[in-house]
Amino acid sequence: MPTPTVIPTLRYRDSRAALDWLCRAFGFERHLTVEGEDGAIEHAQLTFGHGMVMLGQARDGDYDTRMVSPGEVGGRQTQCPYLIVADVDAHHARAAAAGAEVVMAPEDQPYGGRLYSALDPEGHLWNFGSYDPYAPAP
Repeated sequence: MPTPTVIPTLRYRDSRAALDWLCRAFGFERHLTVEGEDGAIEHAQLTFGHGMVMLGQARDGDYDTRMVSPGEVGGRQTQCPYLIVADVDAHHARAAAAGAEVVMAPEDQPYGGRLYSALDPEGHLWNFGSYDPYAPAP
């Protein structure tokens, strides 16, 4: 398996709750978790299939001043991860049951595949679909 060379990173006001929720609702698996002195998750690596995201606790440091949470900018996004799932409808049902705010229900896409979009509890937008841009064209 090739090593992914693009790994999205996100900051959360409650990194511990985000970590648990992302695993429960979206099916991420813990790869590495680094806890800070105050009990917050300073750094976590979560895997999903062959991909990974990293997350950490939002702080007031130099790096964090360059990032904002969606809640700080009216829920808008500048980026949103797309994750490939085998069964979009089953994944959607799992996420909805865990409390994800579905902003676009599963629907077939004109370029192929099926897609839905959901917000996590802190307002980050996630896209899940069956379209695999690496797969050979039919």
